[in-house]
Amino acid sequence: MIEIKQDTIAPPALAAILGTGKALELLDVRTPPEYAAAHVPGAQLRPLNELDTAALLAHHTPGVPIYVLCQSGARATQALERLRRAGCSDGILVEGGTQAWIDAGLPVHRGRSRVLPLQRQVQLTIGSLAATGAGLALTISPWFALLPLFLGCGLIVAGATGTCGMALLLARMPWNRGENRCTQCFSQE
Repeated sequence: MIEIKQDTIAPPALAAILGTGKALELLDVRTPPEYAAAHVPGAQLRPLNELDTAALLAHHTPGVPIYVLCQSGARATQALERLRRAGCSDGILVEGGTQAWIDAGLPVHRGRSRVLPLQRQVQLTIGSLAATGAGLALTISPWFALLPLFLGCGLIVAGATGTCGMALLLARMPWNRGENRCTQCFSQE
Protein backbone atom coordinates (compact mmCIF):
# COMPACT_ATOMS: atom_id res chain seq x y z
CA MET A 1 0.00 0.00 0.00
CA ILE A 2 1.27 3.48 -0.88
CA GLU A 3 1.72 5.82 2.08
CA ILE A 4 0.03 9.10 1.28
CA LYS A 5 1.12 12.35 2.86
CA GLN A 6 -2.00 13.92 4.30
CA ASP A 7 -2.09 17.72 4.33
CA THR A 8 -5.06 19.03 6.28
CA ILE A 9 -6.68 22.31 7.24
CA ALA A 10 -9.30 23.12 9.87
CA PRO A 11 -12.51 24.81 8.63
CA PRO A 12 -11.86 28.15 10.45
CA ALA A 13 -8.40 28.39 8.86
CA LEU A 14 -9.87 27.67 5.42
CA ALA A 15 -12.57 30.31 6.01
CA ALA A 16 -9.84 32.83 6.76
CA ILE A 17 -8.01 31.94 3.53
CA LEU A 18 -11.25 32.18 1.53
CA GLY A 19 -11.71 35.68 2.95
CA THR A 20 -8.37 36.83 1.52
CA GLY A 21 -9.36 36.13 -2.07
CA LYS A 22 -6.26 34.00 -2.74
CA ALA A 23 -6.46 31.65 -5.72
CA LEU A 24 -7.61 28.20 -4.70
CA GLU A 25 -9.96 25.42 -5.68
CA LEU A 26 -12.58 24.05 -3.31
CA LEU A 27 -14.09 20.67 -4.21
CA ASP A 28 -17.05 19.00 -2.54
CA VAL A 29 -17.08 15.26 -3.36
CA ARG A 30 -20.46 14.39 -1.80
CA THR A 31 -23.57 13.40 -3.72
CA PRO A 32 -25.65 16.08 -5.48
CA PRO A 33 -28.50 15.90 -2.90
CA GLU A 34 -26.03 16.28 -0.01
CA TYR A 35 -24.47 19.28 -1.77
CA ALA A 36 -27.88 20.80 -2.48
CA ALA A 37 -28.89 20.46 1.17
CA ALA A 38 -25.87 22.43 2.47
CA HIS A 39 -22.46 23.31 1.09
CA VAL A 40 -19.56 25.65 1.71
CA PRO A 41 -19.89 28.83 -0.38
CA GLY A 42 -17.68 28.57 -3.46
CA ALA A 43 -17.34 24.78 -3.33
CA GLN A 44 -17.58 23.04 -6.68
CA LEU A 45 -19.53 19.80 -6.76
CA ARG A 46 -17.48 16.83 -7.99
CA PRO A 47 -19.12 13.65 -6.65
CA LEU A 48 -16.52 11.04 -5.72
CA ASN A 49 -18.13 8.34 -7.85
CA GLU A 50 -17.90 10.65 -10.90
CA LEU A 51 -14.55 12.31 -10.12
CA ASP A 52 -12.45 12.52 -13.28
CA THR A 53 -8.98 13.46 -12.04
CA ALA A 54 -7.56 13.84 -15.55
CA ALA A 55 -10.25 16.38 -16.50
CA LEU A 56 -9.86 18.20 -13.20
CA LEU A 57 -6.10 18.41 -13.47
CA ALA A 58 -6.26 19.52 -17.11
CA HIS A 59 -7.66 22.84 -15.85
CA HIS A 60 -5.63 23.01 -12.64
CA THR A 61 -2.77 25.45 -12.16
CA PRO A 62 0.07 23.63 -10.39
CA GLY A 63 0.82 25.16 -7.00
CA VAL A 64 -2.75 26.35 -6.46
CA PRO A 65 -4.20 24.51 -3.48
CA ILE A 66 -7.14 22.16 -4.03
CA TYR A 67 -9.14 21.95 -0.81
CA VAL A 68 -11.30 18.82 -0.76
CA LEU A 69 -14.21 18.09 1.54
CA CYS A 70 -17.14 15.72 1.89
CA GLN A 71 -19.51 15.22 4.81
CA SER A 72 -16.97 14.12 7.41
CA GLY A 73 -13.69 13.32 5.61
CA ALA A 74 -13.70 9.72 4.33
CA ARG A 75 -14.70 10.42 0.72
CA ALA A 76 -12.47 13.50 0.58
CA THR A 77 -9.53 11.32 1.65
CA GLN A 78 -10.30 8.92 -1.21
CA ALA A 79 -10.49 11.84 -3.65
CA LEU A 80 -7.10 13.11 -2.45
CA GLU A 81 -5.61 9.65 -2.94
CA ARG A 82 -6.85 9.70 -6.54
CA LEU A 83 -5.40 13.18 -7.10
CA ARG A 84 -2.03 12.13 -5.70
CA ARG A 85 -1.95 8.99 -7.84
CA ALA A 86 -2.61 11.24 -10.84
CA GLY A 87 0.47 13.29 -9.93
CA CYS A 88 -1.13 16.23 -8.11
CA SER A 89 0.40 17.17 -4.76
CA ASP A 90 -1.71 20.30 -4.26
CA GLY A 91 -4.62 18.56 -2.50
CA ILE A 92 -5.53 19.46 1.07
CA LEU A 93 -8.14 17.72 3.22
CA VAL A 94 -10.65 19.94 5.01
CA GLU A 95 -10.73 18.34 8.48
CA GLY A 96 -14.15 17.04 9.43
CA GLY A 97 -15.69 18.10 6.12
CA THR A 98 -18.90 20.03 5.70
CA GLN A 99 -20.20 18.89 9.09
CA ALA A 100 -17.18 20.40 10.88
CA TRP A 101 -17.64 23.59 8.84
CA ILE A 102 -21.27 23.82 9.97
CA ASP A 103 -20.36 22.90 13.58
CA ALA A 104 -17.82 25.76 13.58
CA GLY A 105 -20.67 28.17 12.80
CA LEU A 106 -19.25 29.14 9.41
CA PRO A 107 -21.57 30.27 6.61
CA VAL A 108 -23.10 27.65 4.34
CA HIS A 109 -25.45 27.74 1.40
CA ARG A 110 -28.55 25.73 2.08
CA GLY A 111 -30.92 24.50 -0.56
CA ARG A 112 -33.85 22.20 -0.73
CA SER A 113 -33.13 18.50 -1.02
CA ARG A 114 -35.80 15.83 -0.79
CA VAL A 115 -33.23 13.04 -0.49
CA LEU A 116 -31.87 11.70 2.78
CA PRO A 117 -28.12 12.12 3.37
CA LEU A 118 -26.10 9.18 2.06
CA GLN A 119 -25.08 7.96 5.53
CA ARG A 120 -28.72 7.73 6.61
CA GLN A 121 -29.58 5.86 3.40
CA VAL A 122 -26.83 3.35 4.21
CA GLN A 123 -28.06 2.94 7.78
CA LEU A 124 -31.66 2.43 6.66
CA THR A 125 -30.69 -0.05 3.94
CA ILE A 126 -28.39 -2.15 6.10
CA GLY A 127 -30.76 -2.05 9.06
CA SER A 128 -33.74 -3.08 6.92
CA LEU A 129 -31.85 -5.91 5.22
CA ALA A 130 -30.41 -7.19 8.52
CA ALA A 131 -33.82 -7.13 10.25
CA THR A 132 -35.44 -8.86 7.26
CA GLY A 133 -32.74 -11.54 7.17
CA ALA A 134 -33.03 -12.15 10.91
CA GLY A 135 -36.82 -12.34 10.73
CA LEU A 136 -36.70 -14.77 7.82
CA ALA A 137 -34.06 -16.87 9.64
CA LEU A 138 -36.35 -17.16 12.65
CA THR A 139 -39.52 -17.95 10.68
CA ILE A 140 -38.60 -19.55 7.35
CA SER A 141 -35.08 -20.99 7.23
CA PRO A 142 -31.92 -20.55 9.29
CA TRP A 143 -30.04 -20.00 6.02
CA PHE A 144 -31.44 -16.46 5.93
CA ALA A 145 -29.10 -15.69 8.86
CA LEU A 146 -26.38 -15.40 6.21
CA LEU A 147 -27.83 -12.03 5.16
CA PRO A 148 -27.21 -10.22 8.48
CA LEU A 149 -23.86 -12.03 8.74
CA PHE A 150 -22.85 -10.72 5.30
CA LEU A 151 -24.00 -7.19 6.20
CA GLY A 152 -22.10 -7.28 9.49
CA CYS A 153 -18.93 -8.35 7.69
CA GLY A 154 -19.46 -5.50 5.23
CA LEU A 155 -19.66 -3.03 8.11
CA ILE A 156 -16.44 -4.42 9.57
CA VAL A 157 -14.66 -3.97 6.23
CA ALA A 158 -16.09 -0.44 5.87
CA GLY A 159 -14.88 0.47 9.35
CA ALA A 160 -11.44 -0.99 8.77
CA THR A 161 -10.87 0.52 5.33
CA GLY A 162 -12.91 3.72 5.43
CA THR A 163 -14.66 2.63 2.24
CA CYS A 164 -18.30 1.62 2.39
CA GLY A 165 -19.44 -0.52 -0.53
CA MET A 166 -23.09 0.17 0.27
CA ALA A 167 -22.47 3.94 0.18
CA LEU A 168 -20.68 3.64 -3.16
CA LEU A 169 -23.60 1.64 -4.54
CA LEU A 170 -26.27 3.99 -3.18
CA ALA A 171 -24.39 7.06 -4.48
CA ARG A 172 -24.97 5.71 -8.00
CA MET A 173 -28.74 5.43 -7.57
CA PRO A 174 -30.86 7.81 -9.67
CA TRP A 175 -32.28 9.66 -6.67
CA ASN A 176 -28.74 10.55 -5.58
CA ARG A 177 -27.79 11.90 -8.98
CA GLY A 178 -30.77 14.07 -9.87
CA GLU A 179 -30.20 17.23 -7.85
CA ASN A 180 -26.93 18.77 -8.94
CA ARG A 181 -27.59 22.41 -8.21
CA CYS A 182 -28.34 24.36 -5.11
CA THR A 183 -31.52 26.16 -6.06
CA GLN A 184 -32.94 28.82 -3.81
CA CYS A 185 -29.77 28.82 -1.68
CA PHE A 186 -29.52 31.04 1.33
CA SER A 187 -26.76 31.65 3.85
CA GLN A 188 -26.85 30.39 7.40
CA GLU A 189 -25.97 33.15 9.85
